Amino acid sequence: MSEKPRNSRIVQAAEAKNAANGPKPSRTTGLGRVIITVYGILALAATVRGVYQILTKFDEAPVAYILSVISGLIYVVATISLASAKRGAWLVSLWAVSIELVGVLVVGTLSITHPEVFAHPSVWSGYGKGYGYIPLVLPIVGLWWLYRNRNERHA
Repeated sequence: MSEKPRNSRIVQAAEAKNAANGPKPSRTTGLGRVIITVYGILALAATVRGVYQILTKFDEAPVAYILSVISGLIYVVATISLASAKRGAWLVSLWAVSIELVGVLVVGTLSITHPEVFAHPSVWSGYGKGYGYIPLVLPIVGLWWLYRNRNERHA
């Protein structure tokens, strides 16, 4: 007598369901968690620094201090959107990180070519020199990470 495979269709359906419901890679695990953490640290550092400078010595370097607050707010948006799994968070992250990269490049270049405008350094002055060039490297890594996880944009 030949043996019939028992419940083969049921087993296949169960395996397919488990594969579909299994864990999916996420922007918020592994390297993504490190990126989000660094963004969070920069968000806190830049925002607090900028607000303190505006409140205590705004007349000394208003452009630099306003840029520090703006960069801090961009870091806040990037941190929240990178950590979010909500629909549209991927696109918000893409915009925030892209604006950050443009800001670092523009402010970094202007701070070198027109140092008189930047009486005191901002977060992005000298391409983030005061922060170990992390403001320059982080958006590049962030954009790469978003590109790598682009299939999650509608998650």
